[in-house]
Amino acid sequence: MRLSVHYTTAYHYSEPPRRIIQLLRMVPATFAGQTVLDWRVNVDCDARLRKARDGYGNATHMLYVDRPVESLAISVEGSVLTDDKAGLVQGLPHDLPPPVFLRSTPLTKAGPAVERIAEATVQSAAGTLDRLHALAANLHRDIRFDTEVTSIDTSAEQACAAGHGVCQDFAHIFIAVARRLGIPSRYVSGHLFRRDGRHVQEAGHAWGEAWVDDLGWTAFDPLNGICTDDAYVRVACGLDYRDAAPVAGARSGGGDEELRVEVRVSEAARQAQAQSQS
Repeated sequence: MRLSVHYTTAYHYSEPPRRIIQLLRMVPATFAGQTVLDWRVNVDCDARLRKARDGYGNATHMLYVDRPVESLAISVEGSVLTDDKAGLVQGLPHDLPPPVFLRSTPLTKAGPAVERIAEATVQSAAGTLDRLHALAANLHRDIRFDTEVTSIDTSAEQACAAGHGVCQDFAHIFIAVARRLGIPSRYVSGHLFRRDGRHVQEAGHAWGEAWVDDLGWTAFDPLNGICTDDAYVRVACGLDYRDAAPVAGARSGGGDEELRVEVRVSEAARQAQAQSQS
């Protein structure tokens, strides 16, 4: 598919902050099954952007706003050509050895609830790939999607014990269980084309990748209980959400902050057809 992505993160401050520094991970890479055709990062005020690459191979921008502003909007827009590779992630331009992704973090540390799922996964399937498929399917069945009960600081154990969460929580639980089973696994942030027609979303998407011998990195979306396909745009990865968050940073002053996020992912061919008809 040829997917068109428009993603805006907008801040409004009760008092103009004196300075803002943000780390952006908003630019996807080209690899087997994903070709970036065009991509732009836009800022609605006078700012400096410095390109770099982090330790996980993610393309980054450091954003500096050195004067007071009442609001700040960061947007990306671009188009990506995707192919269905049945979850296989091959040909990444930058990567780390799989054992790096066995390391636990506070957001992915296993506790009693994660341990129970790990034990059930071992009993339900044999072999790494079958266990990962079973894990994704079971999380899709047993964990309830709920946008009101967790935050960016909720750990896999907390969400697992509560039995509900958002895509970030599903990904963290998947990763925590996989690592508990000795399978390297990592967090991925990106975008999802909704085939149900809901192209405007309130946030990006997240899923997990796990290392399977003889296959390599394989991507699973436990929220939907499937391997990723051509509806997914992969942007960044890391040990957990904090390593792959689209935006992270700090400011000096600014009082209260109001945040609005809007993501629109559509099929470019259909979008062009709709525009010509209108």
